[in-house]
Amino acid sequence: MDTYSLLRQFADSWMLLFLVLFFLGVVFWVFRPGSAKEQRDSANIIFRHEDAPVVPAAPDPKEDRE
Repeated sequence: MDTYSLLRQFADSWMLLFLVLFFLGVVFWVFRPGSAKEQRDSANIIFRHEDAPVVPAAPDPKEDRE
């Protein structure tokens, strides 16, 4: 059996099984009980500094002496 046929047979059987199990694991991990808090925190990352925005640093007076 040549290499192509061996790899093709492996991809058609075991790799398909691995990818299906991986997909089901990811779906279970996302919808697991207790993950709602983590997902809410991730969804609100862009709003963290909305109430108290980051204050830019004052310009350095040494740079204006030219």
